[in-house]
Amino acid sequence: MPKISPDAAPRYRHHKSSGQAVVTLSGRDFYLGPHGTAASRTAYDRLLAEWKGNGRSLPTTATEITVVELIAAYVKHAAEYYRGSSEYEATRLSLRPLKPASEFSPLKLKAVRQRMIESDLCRNEINKRIGRIKRMFRWGVENELVSPIVRDALQAVSGLARGRSSARESEPVRPVPQAFVDAIKPFVSGQVWTVIQLQTFTGMRPGEVLAMRTCDLDVSGSVWVYSLAEHKNAWRGHERKIHLGPRAQSVLKPWLRTDLQAFLFQPREAMAALRAERARARKTPRSCGNIPGSNRKRKPEKSPGERYTPRSYHQAIRVACRKAGVEAWHPHQLRHNAATWLRKEFGIDVARVVLGHRSPRITETYAELDHAKAAEVMARVG
Repeated sequence: MPKISPDAAPRYRHHKSSGQAVVTLSGRDFYLGPHGTAASRTAYDRLLAEWKGNGRSLPTTATEITVVELIAAYVKHAAEYYRGSSEYEATRLSLRPLKPASEFSPLKLKAVRQRMIESDLCRNEINKRIGRIKRMFRWGVENELVSPIVRDALQAVSGLARGRSSARESEPVRPVPQAFVDAIKPFVSGQVWTVIQLQTFTGMRPGEVLAMRTCDLDVSGSVWVYSLAEHKNAWRGHERKIHLGPRAQSVLKPWLRTDLQAFLFQPREAMAALRAERARARKTPRSCGNIPGSNRKRKPEKSPGERYTPRSYHQAIRVACRKAGVEAWHPHQLRHNAATWLRKEFGIDVARVVLGHRSPRITETYAELDHAKAAEVMARVG
């Protein structure tokens, strides 16, 4: 490889994840706009001339951090801060519309919000995403990356109020009909079906099931105890223990591992089993080219990981619903199924403890009211 002269000009490069043109000066990345455009080339030439004219050091005009640089710094912070939580992926998704921007203002934030409305996101989700964007700028002020003036200006953009915008309202989440759940069994892997069953039996959140490891399970008693080291409310100092009865134990036993630190449910293992099954089902003999893995990409863009994420788990269910010909449903609906049954059979206090809620008011949002029981009572007294 030829050596690069220390006097060579820093290169104009393509930043693939953002689509931006980028140049590194004095160890800092400067984003110049969409790669390949005349404007980005002009910005590169101007910045490079200022850098050289300033003795190959950062010019004073480059002291302000750009939005793309702020996002890169904040995503690194979020990866650590929200470790073990779905909030990290939600944060990345919320910040995605900002990547082409070089600066920001209240009107630009409202323009991003309008694009969210036009993409048919519901009002509640839009407010959450705008809130995450504001949170990033607040973090930028805290770390002296952003002027407090920008943060204060963005705070003036109020959330969308019900009935006061063209954003659609979200439908309340309902329990999923059991027939819809049973219909997708032939179209999901054994691992995904086990996760579905565990959610049904215990009311666990998707992320809680998917994070299970053998070392987190106490199997010494008749009821197993699953202790989560990281969970949604761990930062508040709350403890989360999930009790697994006979039905949950029976579906979980085949997935316990001798590697105590390994995740129980692994996409790469599920993919290997699927490929093996497809190879067995082939009718073409091996002598005619039926060689397992012969048509596999050598360098695929994505490879199965060591654990499912809530997003990949949801995607597996959505694909299975389409193949089964049933209405698509979300894994969080299984939590509503469990909440409704627990409340009906044992009361709201038991449902609250099993679901891990600190307040009965939260459990109310998950548990469908037993209208049949109410009708029976009113038939007697009303």
